[in-house]
Amino acid sequence: MEHFYTLQGEGMYSGQAAYFIRLGGCDVGCVWCDVKDSWDASKHPVMTVEEISAVASAHPGRIAVITGGEPAMHNLTAICQSLHHEGFRVHIETSGAHPLSGKLDFITLSPKKFKAPLEENMELADELKIVVYNKSDFAWAEEHAAKVSKQCKLYLQPEWSRIDSMTPLIIDYIKQHPQWQLSLQTHKYINIP
Repeated sequence: MEHFYTLQGEGMYSGQAAYFIRLGGCDVGCVWCDVKDSWDASKHPVMTVEEISAVASAHPGRIAVITGGEPAMHNLTAICQSLHHEGFRVHIETSGAHPLSGKLDFITLSPKKFKAPLEENMELADELKIVVYNKSDFAWAEEHAAKVSKQCKLYLQPEWSRIDSMTPLIIDYIKQHPQWQLSLQTHKYINIP
C-alpha cells in the first residue's frame, strides 16, 4: 500500500528510525482501523521484493517494519531474506490471525476481537499490544497476556479516537497491574507518518 521512512511511534522501539512497509490486504476488519484503505490489496501498486529493499536501503536506519493491513496474509520469506541481506532487522506488526512466515527479528502481536489470533503465534510474540477501546478490553488484555511468554513485553494503548477517555483508565489499570506498560501513538502526537 505504501512505504516510508519515519520513527517507530509505538511500543518498545518507539522513537527509533524505521522503514515502514505497509502491505495491502486485510480480513480482520477492525471498526476503528486508521488505514482502511489498506484492506483491498488490489487497489495498490505491486512492487518487487528487490524494489522495496532498494528503496528502504537508501536510508540509514536498519529497522524495517512490515505492517498492514494484515501482513501475515502474505508469504514474507523473500522480503525478509532481502531485507536481512541489506542489514535490516525485520519487525512485523500483526493481529496474529494468520500463520507467520519469513525470518522475523521482532514480533508485535496486537490481537483483535474481530478475528482471533492463532494460538501458535501467541508464544512467538516479543511484545503484546492491546488497543483499548472500552473497559472490557482490560479483560481481553489479560486473557491474551496469559498466553504469551514471560519475556514478552505487555503494552496497553488507547485507541486514538478515544484517547481522552481511555488513557486515564489505562494509567489507573497499569498502576494496579505493573506488568503492563503504556504505549502511545507518538507519531500521531508529533504529526509524522
